[in-house]
Amino acid sequence: MVETLIFRHALLPEGWVENVSLTIADGNITSVERGIPGGTGIALPGMPNLHSHSFQRAMAGYAELRGPGADSFWTWRELMYRLALGMNPDDVQAVATQAFVEMLEGGYTAVAEFHYLHHAPDGTPYTDIAEMAARLTAAAEATGIELLLLPVFYAHAGFGGTAPLPEQRRFINSLDAYAELYERCATLAPSGIAPHSLRAATPEELRALTTLAGTRPLHIHIAEQTAEVEACLAWSGLRPVEYLLRHAPVAPNWCLVHATHVTPTEATGIAASGAVVGLCPLTEANLGDGIFPAHDFPGAFGIGSDSNVLIDAGRELQMLEYSQRLAQHQRNVMASATIRPTATAMYQRALAGGAQAMGLQTGLAPGAPASLVTIAGDDPDTTLAQAVFTARTPAIRDVWVRGRRVVAEGRHHLAASARAGFGAAVKRLV
Repeated sequence: MVETLIFRHALLPEGWVENVSLTIADGNITSVERGIPGGTGIALPGMPNLHSHSFQRAMAGYAELRGPGADSFWTWRELMYRLALGMNPDDVQAVATQAFVEMLEGGYTAVAEFHYLHHAPDGTPYTDIAEMAARLTAAAEATGIELLLLPVFYAHAGFGGTAPLPEQRRFINSLDAYAELYERCATLAPSGIAPHSLRAATPEELRALTTLAGTRPLHIHIAEQTAEVEACLAWSGLRPVEYLLRHAPVAPNWCLVHATHVTPTEATGIAASGAVVGLCPLTEANLGDGIFPAHDFPGAFGIGSDSNVLIDAGRELQMLEYSQRLAQHQRNVMASATIRPTATAMYQRALAGGAQAMGLQTGLAPGAPASLVTIAGDDPDTTLAQAVFTARTPAIRDVWVRGRRVVAEGRHHLAASARAGFGAAVKRLV
């Protein structure tokens, strides 16, 4: 089936272009023609979501209650563990389906699922070691989002090979079990390697995982929390990013998720390695992580929804820019001398970094997948700025993923049934 879409404006690799026609066949863009009148709306390449824990969508809103002492990421984690220990495969699929619907309605067309809820509640593997990953794949296939599975290697509770905690039992694998898990995941969907963190994998294990990854995507949490930085210094005498850059072959297929607490030297080292920084501004704000120094970072970055407390690509970009404004006491911090409209500059950088981190081809160009979103308006820079900074609800109108239209007039075709399944799962869990 061949389909032709005509837009008043489209964000092509060279920038905004008027009167653009896209021809789509077999899920790909086969031709792009300029100067074709009669179109409406504004088309952009769909945004990759480079970091998600979809199961955590079930706890959104339930952790916003102060405890008896100071709350932090570490106290939030206690609730997350309780949720994780209660979820069965049906719950995981129902929650992921809802999260993926919201991602598509919020402007994402692909997601990297950083997946560590592997085993049964008592910690024993399911008969199919990738049972939970298969449920994520089923949710992605039903909703139409493009999925990169990142099965997580998790073996320790702290630096230096500390024994895992009882509440982490569903996450834990040996290297041999992880290799089996990865091989099974790779039969389900495109897959990469994900050491959870320097806390959860020893240097020897990290080397083995790096070898297993080869040139495939390799994602790792790093330097998210100040306590993590302090613990790494106590263990190794080095900061987390400093340690990683010194002891691992960090390369363009790597994604350093968060990298919140970095020095200028570490930021320069990340950029020199070619790795992507995976920023999740809404989650980082929600958890009180801190602010990555994006204002002068010369390297690549993308955005992710992480804990899925709120799912909207525009809101992630808004929080990214506003956090930089608060830190720098300036406005329009993420714009550049060459791309002065702030929303457009951020969108283009996040699009490129997310695609690199996930190993995707992106862009509205011949040969690229037909994964795109539309917003309604006349002036593209202003309309995108309004979508990022002033919209009360996601501004996305229509979404195609590899040529399949999955959102029409702002609504996914599974929105109602996904919400019902999600509500039933959350009621049982919470």
